[in-house]
Amino acid sequence: MSHIKLVTSGKGGAGKSTVCVYAAAGLVRRGRRVLLLEMDAGLRGLDIPLGVSDRTVFDMADVLEGRCEPVKAIVECAWIPELHLMPAPLDRGFCPRTQDLARLCRGLSEYYDYLLIDTPAGLGVGFDVSLSVAHSALLVVTPDPVTVRDASSVAALLFERELSDTKLVINRLPPRPKQMLVPDLDYCIDAVGAQLIGVIPEERELAVSAAKGRELPEASPARAAFRRIAGRIEGEYSPLPVH
Repeated sequence: MSHIKLVTSGKGGAGKSTVCVYAAAGLVRRGRRVLLLEMDAGLRGLDIPLGVSDRTVFDMADVLEGRCEPVKAIVECAWIPELHLMPAPLDRGFCPRTQDLARLCRGLSEYYDYLLIDTPAGLGVGFDVSLSVAHSALLVVTPDPVTVRDASSVAALLFERELSDTKLVINRLPPRPKQMLVPDLDYCIDAVGAQLIGVIPEERELAVSAAKGRELPEASPARAAFRRIAGRIEGEYSPLPVH
């Protein structure tokens, strides 16, 4: 059976979807079968970093409303075919019922080791439905006061709903401490109240690769960071940076 993990953030712009894609790729490189379920109806975005924007014909709404079988709505990533996506519908008014999403996840769990749910930013019905089926969460923040404050509200809700296995990913860490808008990484960790699982350096190549739908270069520091996050998700120990 699959492990179902939310990838979420307190507000838009934290890089949640990029983290979702490249962390999933790290799990695939470890031999895991991974499916991304995109929940941000009307604001589809995972198809671009996966390089499949020209191949998404059906979506989650088509599956749940009986217009196609799940396999027809699943597309393979262009640069790592073992990573799969079921895209969000373009209809921004669509939100699956809790029981329908749960049934879909049960069926898909026979074929994947991980289902990663890319939630809508912030709180709302789509977030609540996603949370209802999840076993754990990655909460993505950038080191700035607004994003951290919003993420702390999301973390409080996750813990209130007893999703205690919530880990923090700090994205876009500047190359020099003085460039951060918060005192240090401990500020982010303490404010959110979740265990740190990874730090992604600010890197132009990460943004370029995601925009062009391609793999991160082998020598990319961000790629190494995502590889370590994948290992920690699977219980491996590796030291975290202290900034």
